[in-house]
Amino acid sequence: MAKPENQDDQEYRARSAALRLLARREHSRLELTLKLRQRKLPGEIIEAVLDEYEQEGWLDDDRFADVYARQRMDLGYGPLRILGELQQRGVHQSPECLEAMTDEDWCQQAISLREKRFGLANLADDWDEKVRQARFLSRRGYSATQVERALEARED
Repeated sequence: MAKPENQDDQEYRARSAALRLLARREHSRLELTLKLRQRKLPGEIIEAVLDEYEQEGWLDDDRFADVYARQRMDLGYGPLRILGELQQRGVHQSPECLEAMTDEDWCQQAISLREKRFGLANLADDWDEKVRQARFLSRRGYSATQVERALEARED
């Protein structure tokens, strides 16, 4: 017969699990909460542990948002997709690295992504290919204006 776990055991489990997860990569508070709930830990213990980790500076949604946004930008994702993914992870403000990017910077990133993936051929006569490339860039999170500018780009 298994003995029931007391409060200290569950708090220790919550602390150690949260610390192990944070040691691997940055997490948002929402992500960490969900992962600890999957381990069947009580909500009040989870909240107490995460509050303490925020005070210690080990858990920071702003830092998570900045790191996450930079990684996604490096992979060629656009601002709309990055902001949407951050909101799904419980971060509802735009990180500084996204704020620092101008619309022109995003257009250049979309152009370089198109060049890398498809080349910069003239698409005036090939409507199907133009639609295919536009759909790809849109799924990556670029605005309609940025997609349009990328599709107008030509090789020098």
